[in-house]
Amino acid sequence: MAVQQSGRSNNLVVPQATAALQQMKMEIANELGIPVPQDGYYGNYTTRDTGSIGGYMTKRLVQMAEQQLQGRSVR
Repeated sequence: MAVQQSGRSNNLVVPQATAALQQMKMEIANELGIPVPQDGYYGNYTTRDTGSIGGYMTKRLVQMAEQQLQGRSVR
């Protein structure tokens, strides 16, 4: 039997991480030279731009997890 998902499938395991993820998104957008929308709406941005931000966020989160698994401190 298939389990149906309703709504968003990217629910945070730790809801308190929202602010840190938003901060990371802004930092990465600035690093990539993508202006951060003041209202937080990315709908007017290209898929390439938003995909780049998401891709770099994923890369950074994986690096952080790898460092933690190796017993090193993160940043």
